[in-house]
Amino acid sequence: MNRPMLALLFLETVHGLNRSSMFLLKSVMSCKTTNWTPLFAWQGAGLAAMQKKDLAKNADLMWRQSVWTSTISAAVAAHYLKDGGVLALTGAKPALQGTPGMIGYGMSKAAVHQLTRSLAGSDSGMPTDSLVVSILPVTLDTPMNRKWMPKADFTTWTTLTEVAELFHKWTKGVERPKSGSLLQLITKDSKTKLVDSE
Repeated sequence: MNRPMLALLFLETVHGLNRSSMFLLKSVMSCKTTNWTPLFAWQGAGLAAMQKKDLAKNADLMWRQSVWTSTISAAVAAHYLKDGGVLALTGAKPALQGTPGMIGYGMSKAAVHQLTRSLAGSDSGMPTDSLVVSILPVTLDTPMNRKWMPKADFTTWTTLTEVAELFHKWTKGVERPKSGSLLQLITKDSKTKLVDSE
């Protein structure tokens, strides 16, 4: 069996780790094919609003959508990622500080940041010379975001094309950041720059 050079794992769950996600995880983990590069984790959308009565419920949902999917991706990467491969997770720039209006979202993304830095450590179990990073967008330019925020300034949103181009460069070894980096995607006037969160 040929070994794939590229594996994309998109785990977008609305109600946490559903049966489809569990089936996908079991299928991937039982697969005999090894040495994938890179592996990307994409989590479901966050909930912006927070009400006292919904704090625990929203926090649980955000944890399932962001932390579980990232942890699953890390587990798959530890077993199957090729040496020198890329594991890219999705954090969030707002989660570098307090997020009182969206506590569950902020907590879950902060946990993804911690996971990223931990996986970059020498004893994490990741393959040799692998790159583990989190991108920290403010707002990604997606159809759903446009639907819910039709009057927003889209020139400050990061396009998915820009994100894909970054990932492609890193898989080719071009302009690779330091493993463990939390990379803010700052977009202004439709131009995006990377800012490392030291």
